[in-house]
Amino acid sequence: MGREFDQLFDEWADTYDETVAGIQPEYRHVFDRYDEILQAVVDAVDGHVVEFGVGTGNLSLKLLEKGVRLTAVEPSKNMRKIAQEKLAPVLVHAGDFLYFSPPEATVDAIVSSYAFHHLTDEEKAQAARSYAALLQPGGKVVFADTMFASKQHHEEQIEDARARGYERLAEDLRTEYYPTVETMARIFSEAGFETSFTQMNTFVWVMTAEKLA
Repeated sequence: MGREFDQLFDEWADTYDETVAGIQPEYRHVFDRYDEILQAVVDAVDGHVVEFGVGTGNLSLKLLEKGVRLTAVEPSKNMRKIAQEKLAPVLVHAGDFLYFSPPEATVDAIVSSYAFHHLTDEEKAQAARSYAALLQPGGKVVFADTMFASKQHHEEQIEDARARGYERLAEDLRTEYYPTVETMARIFSEAGFETSFTQMNTFVWVMTAEKLA
């Protein structure tokens, strides 16, 4: 379940914050409006929040600044180490979108940024069902992630990356499990959520999914 990417993130950990700051031209548009994207997630949630794929803890810090109760989950050992230094005394748990220790306290929201695309569509559906079981009616899943308005738009972005000489970005877009907005809406609707989507940049949308009664 996306754990084939753990080595990549272990290697990326030390330079991840530089990447999201837009220093690398190849990924600048992916992380355009990065702080606004994270803030949009934060603004949508309250109470006890579970964050999956905390990375180096950037979204986590904003959540803690808001005053939420945070349960943080991260699969990458090296990312987890950096996040733990930022977030102490909050414990960063080892785990991922599918395999984690359910919190004992009631969960009000589940969030993530730039990570859910590491799951196949089948795994995304499995995750959505597990979140529906974890949340009460009115509970939210708020994910900021790369997704596309259509398969055609996805293909156009791959070709645009190649035309710009961004071969690594093109390969990422071709090989990882980036969904369409329609696919995400269907997956979460079938799991019992009502969804809405806001496009934040060329690549990233924020999905808000509210559990129905």
